[in-house]
Amino acid sequence: MELDLTRIKRVLVRPPNWLGDAVMFSPALVDIRRAFPHWHISLLAKPSVADLFKESPYVDDVLLYDDPGMHAGWRGMFKLSMKIQRKKYDLAILFQNSIGAAILTRLAGIPVRLGYDTDMRRQFLTHPVTCLIDIKHESTIDYFSGLLPTLGVTPKERIPRFDTTTVEDERASSILHQYGVKSTDSLIGINPGSVYGTAKQWSFRRYAAIADRLNQTTGAKIIIFGGPGEEYLGSRMAQIMQSAPIVLSGKTSIRELMALLKRCRMLLTNDTGPMHMGAALGVPLITIFGPTNVRSTAPAGFNYKLLTSEVGCAPCLLRACPTDHACMNGIKEEEVYKEAMNLMNFPQVRKSVGVFLDRDGTINYDPGYLSNPESLKLLDGVSRAIARINKLPVKTIVVSNQSGVGRGMFSEITLAKVHARLRELLRVEAGAMLDGIYYCPHHPDDDCQCRKPRTAMVLQASKDFYLDLQRSYMIGDKALDMMLAMNVGLKGLFVKTGKNPNGELEKLAEKGIKPNYIADGLPEAIEWIFGDLQDGS
Repeated sequence: MELDLTRIKRVLVRPPNWLGDAVMFSPALVDIRRAFPHWHISLLAKPSVADLFKESPYVDDVLLYDDPGMHAGWRGMFKLSMKIQRKKYDLAILFQNSIGAAILTRLAGIPVRLGYDTDMRRQFLTHPVTCLIDIKHESTIDYFSGLLPTLGVTPKERIPRFDTTTVEDERASSILHQYGVKSTDSLIGINPGSVYGTAKQWSFRRYAAIADRLNQTTGAKIIIFGGPGEEYLGSRMAQIMQSAPIVLSGKTSIRELMALLKRCRMLLTNDTGPMHMGAALGVPLITIFGPTNVRSTAPAGFNYKLLTSEVGCAPCLLRACPTDHACMNGIKEEEVYKEAMNLMNFPQVRKSVGVFLDRDGTINYDPGYLSNPESLKLLDGVSRAIARINKLPVKTIVVSNQSGVGRGMFSEITLAKVHARLRELLRVEAGAMLDGIYYCPHHPDDDCQCRKPRTAMVLQASKDFYLDLQRSYMIGDKALDMMLAMNVGLKGLFVKTGKNPNGELEKLAEKGIKPNYIADGLPEAIEWIFGDLQDGS
């Protein structure tokens, strides 16, 4: 059943409970706010993540789900449901997957309840969504964004972004002043713990050794971070260090931690919530991964180095290692130190290469104004070609004119479902993924700036993904795609899989535009890009 979005005014959003997951959920929240700026959005969050969104411009207020506390147990849930009911929400969007989240919103009388049909909660949701992404093998950001097509929203935001206020920054300076830190001092953060379990922890003794070397080499002061319950780990690390670190394990609120992280020149960390928080704040990271899946929980962004050890048992996702902890012990001190020094000497990461793809006629057959997700059929070899390019440090992004929306032929809800189907087919056929999908929904007569060959879609993607357009590519089956490539300085690759390739090439010849390469299809175009990247490396 398609949602009647015209009746929605007040929305309750339930984020995940873990700090790292809450950071990775935030791009979906941004997409919702941008799609529906008129909605009043309330966030119902546990204390562990509520303060993360305290200053967020994407929510109107944050309600506290005090569990453990006054909202624990059935009596507490009922008490909270009565409070929610008085606020008369029209829609609940549940990114937290427990059955309790669904029961709560039903008890609160929220008429429309959207969420994944996990944990036997389908009966409590009016709009249950079957998950098309294996959370163990795909990006957690994509997992959360998988709810958006039901709202008619094509996921666009990929990078979590947070910031702190001036008052919070001043508070961080005050905390550091107590430890003798001046505003000109260089700081390196170390986060040796993990709330999830010991399996995710690299040896605190190795962290201590690295911290001492970095202190001696760079003169930077060391701050040891940690959450509640990690005080002992922080103190043990400090005891064996030759230098005198600042130990803040268990001593900071979420907002204080955010402001303190911003002051750091670099953060060395396990796969933890603070890792994701640091990435969202733009802090350069050295991230050590062991039992968890790199593809699903790697930090989003550009300025990090991820270290792993190739062992047959990883990722096991266990909280404690039952054997020799080979996944973490295999990561050597010298390797971490070398990468840390590289990151400190060259803290600004090189811009990424983008491969922009047209949709209809390039990735899938072009039936003309595609409006039925089940009618989408991939062209031969496309999924394998995209999976191949996914292995490179390259962003794969669709840019597509969709005037069928502006013409009233189908809604953006339908379009979002088509895009969800596209992602599903690519994943199922070859494990391929798209980093982003951008589309122009306007009528050709609207004179917008996003309709190809105008440049707004590519320029926005370049900003979102930190792309070097002079090193990037555009693949498409129409003259408009090659004109767009010329307008923004991309290398244009024309594929002859559209409806009228000869006619489109004639249009280009009339305008004096010559593609960098003409390919029979996307696989051949990708092959050419591989060779071009190798020649330019």
